[in-house]
Amino acid sequence: MIFDDAQQSELKKYAFAVYILQALYFVLVITPVIGLVINYLKQDEVRGSWLESHFRWQQSTFWYGLLWTVLGIVSLPILVGYAVLAAVTLWLIYRIARGWISLVDGKEMYLVTGGDK
Repeated sequence: MIFDDAQQSELKKYAFAVYILQALYFVLVITPVIGLVINYLKQDEVRGSWLESHFRWQQSTFWYGLLWTVLGIVSLPILVGYAVLAAVTLWLIYRIARGWISLVDGKEMYLVTGGDK
């Protein structure tokens, strides 16, 4: 699919919004869910463009972040949960920052079949 500059600019705004909503997780826990809904609603529109990689990156960030957060909370009674939650926090910061920087630079996120690196 071929996208003109105006279409890419418009869709890029949605990717920015989702990164912002993911980053706001550290203030308001519900915002990544809102971002995920926006992401899934707009994913068909970005299919075939370089922005598709950002949308997939954001989805992976949300779902893996949720998985590890739940595992961290469940394992709090055996104390390992604190380390898991600390690690997932750092990982989330990395994923959001890396994606956001690549988006600003107009770069596609790398994709590997079956997931991302």
